[in-house]
Amino acid sequence: MSTPPRRPEVPTQVRQVANFLDATYGGLLDMSDFGNRRPDDLVIARRSRALAAHAVRMVTDWTPAEAAACVIDGGNDQGIDAIAVDQDAAHIYLVQSKWSETGTAKADETAVLKLFSGLTLIDAGESRQFNPRGRVLAEQAKSLLGSDLTKVTQVIVLMGTKELAPGVRQAIENGEKDFNHDGTHIFHRVIHSPEIYARARDDQRPEPITLEVTMSPWFACSPSDQQAYQGVVQAEQIVEWAEYGNRLFDHNIRNPLGLTPINSELVETLIEEPANFWYFNNGITILCDSLEIEKGSKKQPERLPLRLTAHGASVVNGAQTVRAVIDAAKEEEQAESAEVGVRIIVTGGDTDFAQRTTQATNRQNHITDRDRIALDPVQAVLIEEFRAELDLVYSVRRGELEPQGDEGCSVVEAACALACAHFASRFTARLVAADSTDVIWQRGSGSIYDPLFRSVPGVFEVWNAVRVLRETRKALRIVRDEYEKRGAAIIDDGAFLLTHLVFRQLLAEDAGMGEPDPADPTATWFVKASDRIPELLERTVPVMLGVLDSRHGTRSDLKRVCIDDAECAALVSDVLDVLSAGGQTQDVSPYLRKEERPRKPRRPNSVHVIVNQGALPEGAPLRLNLYVPAEQEALDTWLAADESRSRASWTGETGKALIWEYDRQRYSPSGLVSRMWELAGWEGRPVSNQGTARWMTQDGETLAELAERLLTNLEV
Repeated sequence: MSTPPRRPEVPTQVRQVANFLDATYGGLLDMSDFGNRRPDDLVIARRSRALAAHAVRMVTDWTPAEAAACVIDGGNDQGIDAIAVDQDAAHIYLVQSKWSETGTAKADETAVLKLFSGLTLIDAGESRQFNPRGRVLAEQAKSLLGSDLTKVTQVIVLMGTKELAPGVRQAIENGEKDFNHDGTHIFHRVIHSPEIYARARDDQRPEPITLEVTMSPWFACSPSDQQAYQGVVQAEQIVEWAEYGNRLFDHNIRNPLGLTPINSELVETLIEEPANFWYFNNGITILCDSLEIEKGSKKQPERLPLRLTAHGASVVNGAQTVRAVIDAAKEEEQAESAEVGVRIIVTGGDTDFAQRTTQATNRQNHITDRDRIALDPVQAVLIEEFRAELDLVYSVRRGELEPQGDEGCSVVEAACALACAHFASRFTARLVAADSTDVIWQRGSGSIYDPLFRSVPGVFEVWNAVRVLRETRKALRIVRDEYEKRGAAIIDDGAFLLTHLVFRQLLAEDAGMGEPDPADPTATWFVKASDRIPELLERTVPVMLGVLDSRHGTRSDLKRVCIDDAECAALVSDVLDVLSAGGQTQDVSPYLRKEERPRKPRRPNSVHVIVNQGALPEGAPLRLNLYVPAEQEALDTWLAADESRSRASWTGETGKALIWEYDRQRYSPSGLVSRMWELAGWEGRPVSNQGTARWMTQDGETLAELAERLLTNLEV
């Protein structure tokens, strides 16, 4: 029996354009004439029509709905896939689209001749030969053709890169010559896949922000080629910027960090002493691409307010100030009377100058290595690739809300996952030895970040790696319950190393962690891998414990072993050899949890353990993690009404360890959960709760799990 030929791979650009066309135009196109066709044929036909609509949008800048209304592809289309009649510009566009799932579409002479044949019918007023939608548009086009000012452009849009063949070019020239003997009115434009892709990416980017700013007093400052203005702005103007959300900080190193104690002080000043805010605050720096200026007087402009319209604006310093002003105004109207120092600098699109300004203006704040990653061009590409390929969020800046579940992932998760997935164990070794993800962001010789992100990793590879990391963490919680004492401590310390060992086994079985198989996109690498993870961990954990004891003794510390890259690599190699042989090492039963064990003394308070160990930095963001079904159902609607209700930040204090973003008050974890139950009106709420099990860190651990891990390590 012969093996069926493998379908050719779908190029990345084609796949991203297909996703864009489906999402943008899929619901706007009439496909009723394809009711009885095969699903695959329907998909291709819809994308061909969507491509015609996209071409209309590219030449007219109309909305997707307006462009889709121009598509006439189908029976009796007379060789024309879309007719766009721009009355204002006296311009008619006749579109012929060629879609290819493999990016190999090309024009042919027959199709070009049909296009001119359709134009001939329009010119002759034979609109009744078109289908119903085409008839209406052909009549509109005919009414415009009588003017000598009208131009006609025939647009050939090809999902391919090959230039027009000589015969096709000759057919176009001959057709235009027939129509242009009384003046040049007929033109053509050929659009290939790179231009299609570029416009699709542009359409997916958020619209640039335009800020209206009125300064008084103010002064101009232009010591170099960059135009700049500085002055005082009323806080009520800044409150209006809230509509842009975190997009306002797109070029900043980080987003507002939430309610740290310092930010809470800013809010208190705005509420209680708005007149003093200008004295106590460093102000805001805004970069923009261009600036419109309106002065109140020609003779003495500085005496009157200056009105500025900043296009392509981004707050690059003072994100905490903007956040504080917006939050304070929600609580007390008089906060809007505060005055804030603002300076606006025009970059004119100079990205190098913008980046240097962003770095320089943030030096007065504590900027970490993690923050500087936000300026890495590789991360900017990944943000767009995640959106274009997967329709997912990839967050980079510190302070951004971490994507949850199938929403996407953060650069922290991505870096950890890629480190664990890498064949070399040295990256994982450094994560284990440091017991912190901060080690990832160190740059230079021996770094983790630079080798992982020297070039842009594939988004399918990143997303698959992240999901394996998440599934391994989840499965490890179950496996860990089978162990105690040293066994539990090694599992806690070695979570990343165990994930690396899982990756090594999965990739040895199937190395195709990248793009999905075009023949069956649903049968992804991760779907198959996720089924294997629990079984792999059940086998790997005891083997790793046994090999560690054999090589380094029963009192060895895994973190100390991992300080030496070579020792870690040898440990990994031995574990994989034992697993490959299907055997076991020495007995690890002493580490298994016993059925009956003596009652342990009461464990210390989780918050005290975390604070005493300095395991969370001040201001660390936390997200609500409800796990009781009745509780989830009772709070779901109430939480959905305001995202800030699900967020808090860590104070680093044992008394009231959390600041709730919703009301900026301090609570204990359990006290805050009880307060939320009360405000949500949950009549069936219990008397007490374990608050530390309901608040989760950015690393995916609840406060209770973090404290348990710290305690186990201390006991060992």
